[in-house]
Amino acid sequence: MPRFVLVVLAVAACHRDDGSPVPAAAAACRGRGTFATLPLGPATGSSLRPAHTFSIVARDAKTGELGVAVQSHWFSVGALVAWAEPGVGAVATQSFVEPAYGPKGLALMGQGVPAPDALARLVAEDKQAAMRQVAFVDAQGRAAAHTGDKCIQVASDHVGSGYTVEANIMANDKVVPAMAAAFEAARGDLADRMLAALDAAQAAGGDLRGCQSAAIVVVSGKRSDAPWNERELDLRVEDSPAPLDELHRLVVLARAYDQMNQGDAAVEKSDMAGALAHYGAAARAVPDNIEMKFWQAVALAGHGRIDDALPMFRATFAADPAWAELTRRLVAPGLLPDAATAERVLREAR
Repeated sequence: MPRFVLVVLAVAACHRDDGSPVPAAAAACRGRGTFATLPLGPATGSSLRPAHTFSIVARDAKTGELGVAVQSHWFSVGALVAWAEPGVGAVATQSFVEPAYGPKGLALMGQGVPAPDALARLVAEDKQAAMRQVAFVDAQGRAAAHTGDKCIQVASDHVGSGYTVEANIMANDKVVPAMAAAFEAARGDLADRMLAALDAAQAAGGDLRGCQSAAIVVVSGKRSDAPWNERELDLRVEDSPAPLDELHRLVVLARAYDQMNQGDAAVEKSDMAGALAHYGAAARAVPDNIEMKFWQAVALAGHGRIDDALPMFRATFAADPAWAELTRRLVAPGLLPDAATAERVLREAR
């Protein structure tokens, strides 16, 4: 079902340490607006795609979940950087990015090759390894990272217990330590902890250029012949003046829709108490979402709970009469039991 999203952003200007103004959009993406000045280095060049960025690759020791979270000043960074396979591992490939590290690394880890060995093997085969930044974590929590000596500074990585953090073309050398500390201190599930690491990177200065896109992928620790069923989050912000803010919003929305799905599954089992609990959790997470109200009302009415459904129908019909027309169309596919139910809803909810 289509989603229509309106985001309103207010951004305040700030100043660099020398007093000169930072453009408002850049200021929003540059933490405190501070950055280090480094000496000029030797000239290098590459025709490869530069996905300079900061990212985290991690495994949750309690659940076995695997994930990648990333932000960059590069369009659609998630399509290039973030790779994960349930019960196998996760990969971030960045700097002058070679996307092949993703599928090749997952294939090796899927064959039982430990993450450090898999990464070392692929780096040894890469003639442009000096320009790469890559991180692997496998399903056992073994982690490894590579930062080539020709990555644009400030570039570094840190390998911790079951995770890696890595960054290049950063504003300063505080970004990677801030990510590691935030991830280790954070509470919540794997997505919450990875987002905390990205937030800390941004607050420490982030990408020297600002920001543009972000992504998060979380898969289960269960290896499966149907890996698409084990993909828990797969969200991208392709182009935004505040991608981390938008990514946080999308994670909340994704979790709310998951609650809706669980509610629908409970309805199918005639577990209306469970359905209402899940629907209520979704409504509390995104109380202004009209579509969630509508489909919750449909599920209730379809199982004889018309009185419970009517207030939700009223809210949706008041927001847009198109929902009333949609209600008429739900009898034929069996989402409402009969025309009499639809007629009662239309009569009493308007």
